[in-house]
Amino acid sequence: MKKIKALGLLLVAAVLVITTACGQGGSKDSGNGSGNAAPSGADDNRVVIYSGAEDYRNEYFLKRLNEEFPDYDISIEYMPTGNLAAKLAAEGTDTDMDIFYDLDFSYAGLVEQYLADVSEYDQSIFVDDCKVESGKYLAATRNGGAIIINPDVLAEKGLAEPTSYEDLLKPEYKGLISMPNPKSSGTGYMFVKSLVNAWGEEEAFEYFGKLADNILQFTDSGSGPVNALVQKEVAIGLGMTAQAVTEINEGANLKILFFEEGSPYSLYGYAMPEGKQNRPAVKAVFDFFYNTLVKEDKELYYPEQVFVDQTNSVENYPTNINYADMKGNTTEEKTRLLEKWEY
Repeated sequence: MKKIKALGLLLVAAVLVITTACGQGGSKDSGNGSGNAAPSGADDNRVVIYSGAEDYRNEYFLKRLNEEFPDYDISIEYMPTGNLAAKLAAEGTDTDMDIFYDLDFSYAGLVEQYLADVSEYDQSIFVDDCKVESGKYLAATRNGGAIIINPDVLAEKGLAEPTSYEDLLKPEYKGLISMPNPKSSGTGYMFVKSLVNAWGEEEAFEYFGKLADNILQFTDSGSGPVNALVQKEVAIGLGMTAQAVTEINEGANLKILFFEEGSPYSLYGYAMPEGKQNRPAVKAVFDFFYNTLVKEDKELYYPEQVFVDQTNSVENYPTNINYADMKGNTTEEKTRLLEKWEY
């Protein structure tokens, strides 16, 4: 009954937000729209990928896929992770989606009944918490979060750097903070879950109720806060460590902070809706993700541990990260907590 209720919530989300998410076009917050999604069966070499990854990663994936499969017609459409799950919940196996990438594990668990069995792929290459017992999806990303600041904006406002979550409630930060909406973003939810575990549910929700008064915008996607920091729309963002590092390496003046409670994190996966694995082009692209692209994604953008033998590093990426307590991060728990979110 819990999964049925959760799917019902996702269906409501689908009606409310999928059209908006798919129609946002070329900004960083809306991701990379790399082609119009036509029905998968219209062309044997047509492969439609929906991705919760940031636009620079989607652009890289598309470039590599076009190099590897020049005769295929491949498109990657960005969609925030919660909306992506809602789309699949609404459409089931009758979907234009051939592959999804970077869907939060807790959302993937809600739509497992629509997914192809991928247990043929060796999961011994993954660290223990990245192994998927159901065999319906595979690990792609460990997404760590941080408090990210723009020192220039703080200096312009004459404000000190925050040193704790409690500091973010100070009135001088009003309208200068951005956070992803937990109902549409796995990044937003992982901050909620980490503080629920650290402080207890009542205290954590009381905190976010107060923090909402200082939030300029709850963004639809996890990339929104860092984009707002780069554009100097805010001074502080609850965002993704990897995205902040990418922007820093491209010249942005950002600083990554970890508070006492540690870095929250989520695990993200990729899969094929049931029936899509029978199309050779889709299976070939999925194999390329498994054998090559997921590893390259770690080497270039998201080096936090997914594979047992993962030793790569990214310039300016924090080391010896103290991770938050994320125990109990189940599909049912996420559904229950999100029902309480009303900000």
